[in-house]
Amino acid sequence: MAADMRLPTLRKTVALSESTSDRKNLVVPGDVITSDTGFMRGHGTYVDEDKLTASVAGEVQRVDKLICVRPLKTRFNGEVGDVVVGRITEVQQRRWKVETNSRLDSVLLLSSVNLPGGELRRRSAEDELTMREYLQEGDLISAEVQSVFSDGALSLHTRSLKYGKLGQGVLVQLSPSLIKRQKTHFHNLPCGASIILGNNGFVWLYPTPGGLDEEEAGGFYTSLEPVSVSDREVISRLRNCLLALAAHKVLLYDTSVLYCYESSLQHQVKNILKPEVMEEVVMLTQHKLLEQEG
Repeated sequence: MAADMRLPTLRKTVALSESTSDRKNLVVPGDVITSDTGFMRGHGTYVDEDKLTASVAGEVQRVDKLICVRPLKTRFNGEVGDVVVGRITEVQQRRWKVETNSRLDSVLLLSSVNLPGGELRRRSAEDELTMREYLQEGDLISAEVQSVFSDGALSLHTRSLKYGKLGQGVLVQLSPSLIKRQKTHFHNLPCGASIILGNNGFVWLYPTPGGLDEEEAGGFYTSLEPVSVSDREVISRLRNCLLALAAHKVLLYDTSVLYCYESSLQHQVKNILKPEVMEEVVMLTQHKLLEQEG
């Protein structure tokens, strides 16, 4: 039986410069946010002896006079326009139930999906009977939050050609608080793979498609062509980089993932998740991000 033995190494710790304003925005339960009575109490706060106090650990967010604390570790609280990656859990009458890492299952209505071929017409009884031909239990989809119900459940839609059923790839489940909100969450990385950074913490890695067959199929096309070994290695490296960044609580967006990928090229894919290699790769990534910002 093969054994992996690692000897202790002396590593020089490098302190990353952090602004004091970033530290002030982080609170733990019981921390006094402000004693000013002119602010309104938002989620994650309570009033104790005329002082606004945090009830959860997280980041303080101020919108005009409203103060709330966004938890660092929580279920996904969706907003209209969020990009999500989810898994079909149930097929119901004229709708699908989707697991999106939120408190309640999300809903994808039959009227909120593109018909195969991109047809524009009213949904008929025949469409309802053939729902499992479009999407069935276990299928992965990318979608956008269309609205939020009164109980907090999300209503999704896949009416754009960039959304729809996902084909071959790797799903990585991370904390939603680590995903940075951006204008677009679909990225074709120069390393030869593509990534969908779902706001719900589900990240989808897949080989960059070469053709435009997906657009012709209206979002239901899934390629079953064998994926090359080089593409699989790139995706595996990206997956390990995501786990390394998440373990060190680094915000995930296209630049941070790409820098981490470049920093890990000197190591084998299987070694990236070793603690000392992970720390080295993440440290290099953080330095590159600081240089870019500075």
